[in-house]
Amino acid sequence: MTARTATTKKTRKTSPKVGKSKSAKQFKTIKQGLEYLFSRTDYEKQSRLRYNVTTFSLERMEKLLSLLGNPHKKLATAHIAGTKGKGSTATMLARMLEANKYTVGLYTSPHVVDLHERIAVNGKKITDSELLGLINRIYTPVEKMAKDNNPTFFELFTAMAFMHFVDKEVDIAVIETGLGGRLDSTNVIEPAVVGMTSISIDHQNLLGNTIDSIAKEKAGVIKKGIPVVSVPQEPVVMKELKKAAAAAKSPFLVTGKDIDFSYRFESSREHGPHTRICLTTPTSRFEHLRVPLPGEHQALNCGLAIAMLDMLKAGGYEIDDAKATEGLKDIKMLGRMEIVHEDPRILIDAAHNAASIRALVQAIGQHVPYDSMVVIFGCGQDKDVHGMLEQLQYGADKVIFTRSNSPKAVYPQDLADMYTEICGKMCQTAMSIREALRIASNAIGKEDLICITGSFYLVGQARMMFKSN
Repeated sequence: MTARTATTKKTRKTSPKVGKSKSAKQFKTIKQGLEYLFSRTDYEKQSRLRYNVTTFSLERMEKLLSLLGNPHKKLATAHIAGTKGKGSTATMLARMLEANKYTVGLYTSPHVVDLHERIAVNGKKITDSELLGLINRIYTPVEKMAKDNNPTFFELFTAMAFMHFVDKEVDIAVIETGLGGRLDSTNVIEPAVVGMTSISIDHQNLLGNTIDSIAKEKAGVIKKGIPVVSVPQEPVVMKELKKAAAAAKSPFLVTGKDIDFSYRFESSREHGPHTRICLTTPTSRFEHLRVPLPGEHQALNCGLAIAMLDMLKAGGYEIDDAKATEGLKDIKMLGRMEIVHEDPRILIDAAHNAASIRALVQAIGQHVPYDSMVVIFGCGQDKDVHGMLEQLQYGADKVIFTRSNSPKAVYPQDLADMYTEICGKMCQTAMSIREALRIASNAIGKEDLICITGSFYLVGQARMMFKSN
């Protein structure tokens, strides 16, 4: 047994497939299985919701997992929380681990187009057959619980992700939180490292109206003695994170402060506009590494992913920096600064809070040349709508408000009225994304750009219109 194998395999216990039962219901098709799954309460689609220990219940999640054989306890994990950049950070960390020959599970949410995007092993999405098998295995435990406390859609999907990763005998699973942190269904794991992406105002109807209350909820993932790495945060956010880390007696490091980290924007003939980073620790050295995703915000995410990787290295994982660098090359993510059509040029991005819209506007300005930009925008009621519209005015030459098929989507005319009140600019509305695209196409020239943003739902609909994979 090699040192590498000894280091990682000891964290994972091999066992029969959890949740297996001869009496389990057998759905014959994935359609039947998904209908059962979607019949569960789905808070992602509810516009009015209370955030408390009844609605978001770790006790319920732990009971479900107990009935399934506690798959989460058979996994080594890395946990990522924050407001924006979680999916990008998780993906970059996973790719670097994969390049070092680890089998890596990746759990992210929400998806852009396909539910299967949320659960992947070494970049391969869970298949219909695998997902159907998991649904059949959870059926009996779920029905047993349904009499008292019915598990939610997200709880079930998170549990199935853990089960899938055990089935695939992953060396480590990179887990992204769904909502908040303290009461999030993923917060049952005991990770090897916790990463904190940028924290800003979002979901304030659930997590609180102030940045410090939101930070406190996010800090709920910090566990006793587990090292925490964070990107630079606002002072009030940093205060809450440090307080939680101190209470848990957890090492707390910040990139650019406790970890030597810097980045710069540049442009070259080979790579065009891009960002490069440098990060150095006693055990790792990354110099002038090209960030694979566009935007300075992705430089921060990349630095966080590398810092988390370094923590794993300090914990015994065998990591080669050169291989990790190779793993970062050519990463592409659905719905992140993605050009889905060339004539006219259409870019989609799932920015869904004020800080993300600000970062998007800046990134487009740095990476995408254009004469004029038409923004097609729609968002959910549970978002910082005012904050997003405020940021939108600084990059959009023309705005068309529309809505996705989400039940939480804000009515286009309400968005238009608010936008006009905020900045005094004219705008248009459309009741569907197709109508919005028709209006936008009639208003642009060859060197102009159409940007679709505001929610995962809207971006997902747009991508399905233009991309088949």
